[in-house]
Amino acid sequence: MGRVRQILGLRESTVVTSAVECARVAEGNLELLTESLAELELTLEDRGWQTMSAQAEQQFSRAGLGNASRVARVMAVANPLIKRGLGVRQAYVWGQGVQVQARATGRDGEEDVNTLVQAFLDAPGNRAAFTGDQAHERHERALGTDGNVFVACFTNPRTGAVQVRTLPFDEIDQVICNPDDRDDPWYYLRVWTSQVMKADGSGFEIRQEKAYYPALSYRPATRPRTIGRVEVRWDAPVYHVKVNALDGWDFGIGDAFAALPFARMYQDFLIDWATLVKSLSQFVWKASAKNGSRAAGLRQALQRRPAGTAPDANPNNAGATALLPEGMNLEAIPKSGATIDSESGRPMAAMVAAALGVPVTMLLADPGQVGSRATAETLDVPTINEMNHRRAVWAEAYRTILAYVIREAVRAPQGPVKGQVTRDPYTGRETVILAGDTDATIEIDWPPLEKTPLDAIVKAIVDADGTAKLPPLVIVKLLLQALGVKDADEILDDVTDDDGNWLDPYREVGDQVGQAAVNAFRRGKDPAAVTRRSEPADDVQDEGPEA
Repeated sequence: MGRVRQILGLRESTVVTSAVECARVAEGNLELLTESLAELELTLEDRGWQTMSAQAEQQFSRAGLGNASRVARVMAVANPLIKRGLGVRQAYVWGQGVQVQARATGRDGEEDVNTLVQAFLDAPGNRAAFTGDQAHERHERALGTDGNVFVACFTNPRTGAVQVRTLPFDEIDQVICNPDDRDDPWYYLRVWTSQVMKADGSGFEIRQEKAYYPALSYRPATRPRTIGRVEVRWDAPVYHVKVNALDGWDFGIGDAFAALPFARMYQDFLIDWATLVKSLSQFVWKASAKNGSRAAGLRQALQRRPAGTAPDANPNNAGATALLPEGMNLEAIPKSGATIDSESGRPMAAMVAAALGVPVTMLLADPGQVGSRATAETLDVPTINEMNHRRAVWAEAYRTILAYVIREAVRAPQGPVKGQVTRDPYTGRETVILAGDTDATIEIDWPPLEKTPLDAIVKAIVDADGTAKLPPLVIVKLLLQALGVKDADEILDDVTDDDGNWLDPYREVGDQVGQAAVNAFRRGKDPAAVTRRSEPADDVQDEGPEA
């Protein structure tokens, strides 16, 4: 009986053990099924079949954007395609320069807005940070890697002078928008570390700092000094330039983000292709022998080579010989079936070009086998429109910042421009009304991207001038723009009088002064003022009647 119980006990234990194992297997299968469903759900989300409505799923996290920008910065330096692509974009946008000036030049009773604008653009600090050529290159590349540029306008409340500086994207932690309008930013939270000297002068210490910077367009009637014990820098409002942002996004994302995986793939392809070519060069000759003794003799004969051509300890050096045990001939190893054309990776380079918005011929700096020189040097309409749109983004930034410069010059007690700052009661936004009904329009002129021959452009301008339908100043501006002359405003000052009238440089001086005096008289001004202005530059002397 005990033996039966013992047998039954063993069987019961075996049954229990089997049940536990089955439960474990079933649990494992359930976990595997759950993981599979989760992967399938992610696949559906990636394909865009599931609508994402939660706030956290509407845009990339701030940490994710930071990681993407850091990777893009490294690739912009180390990867030739990303570096070249961002350089081509920068050259398209800023390579030909831009002309910025205010329409009001202080003539005919207007406020001299253009002098204020040119002083802001030419200030050394502003040129180094925002308006100079190096700053243009740096900021356009920042849009390619980060997708965001933050321009802080540090303002002197007494004189209204504005100095611009850029804030690093890594230091902008959060964008606080109008709770009723996500397209209306109010504050930018900056978190950064600074190196400060200790009070006892024994060294430096690292401090973690925070500050809120108001948006350039946000200036409420009541401005708190702090928000949650964090200082608000009302004297340094920020203009945010962002690109590639979807609707509702607080931050943009770099142009290079979509190109990164294909740039890596193309680089890996070229490395593999170079490795294949190198491997094909390891064995040049194929030798074979009918038996072992002949093979040994052939091996010794082949190894007795001049010292200058003998291989080192590596048996796979270029020029080495593969010895096979059959046959007895020496011939070059054919490579026709083992080669892969380097042009096979061109589609991957085309994906990089598509992500960056530049032609693949421009990206590779080579038309390739299927292109031509004309193809490589021609811009298509989509590329021209995309680059013109990026120019428009920067033009909008310039207009907004310069409008702020004018507004603060009017608001400041010692500002150089007179006028009135008004506030819209509905939107709360401020506008400026300049004294003397002065026009505050900012004109921004970009040279055309199309490579039209210069003689054709000049001929078209001359033909337009021949119609006598355009003012001479318009013709001069068109010519200066076509010739790519920088600082054209200085030349325009030389060909106009104080009232903005055209002074033909090829016309007789007396005729110019006389016409200007007549124009001044017709407007109710003193004609003698025009004459006195022209006297220092008038070299014409009265030599009396001819003999």
